[in-house]
Amino acid sequence: MIILSLFSLLITTHKAIAADEQEIKILVMGDSLSAAYGIPKELGWVNLLRTELGDDYSVINASISGETTGGGLAALPRHLEEYQPDLVILELGANDGLRGFPIPRMRSNLEAMITLSLQSGARVMLVGIHILPNYGRRYTESFYAVYPELAEKYALSLVPFLLDGVALNPELMQDDQLHPTAEAQPRLLKNVLSALQDELEVIRDN
Repeated sequence: MIILSLFSLLITTHKAIAADEQEIKILVMGDSLSAAYGIPKELGWVNLLRTELGDDYSVINASISGETTGGGLAALPRHLEEYQPDLVILELGANDGLRGFPIPRMRSNLEAMITLSLQSGARVMLVGIHILPNYGRRYTESFYAVYPELAEKYALSLVPFLLDGVALNPELMQDDQLHPTAEAQPRLLKNVLSALQDELEVIRDN
């Protein structure tokens, strides 16, 4: 009886380990746009993604409202070590732009995050952001260019603009006109999924 119980325990443990090994882990490093700022957490696009993908995927949301690329870079090593993700989604930069941080610093931080993620064995997907033209056309255009340039340099999948189809619709933006409403989250998910599906296919094939 004891032997049978031990055997059953070993089988159960083996199955759990096997299932965990097959599970694809996705780490989202973002700011308030991915942290569901101002709306219930369960309605945010990252949680919708978790529901969309189902049990074969583990979606870890390490997004923090107000996060900058510098803060993300500081936090990334411990997240990579703890979660060992198969894919890292980088959605950062908006707060750098809102605060007028130097573009080279923002680019350098994002590039360092990309490099660290790739070195860990994870694939990387970059999510682009647009900002208000508060600091002039030159700053704004330089900001926009960072995402496609880095995506091309490292052959990454790119979501050109997370808020595409949302940012210019006041009804889909909160009163601050910076953060999307709960009703906008399915559109954000749609914008991400178009690039994400390709990444997941590569990961599954490997």
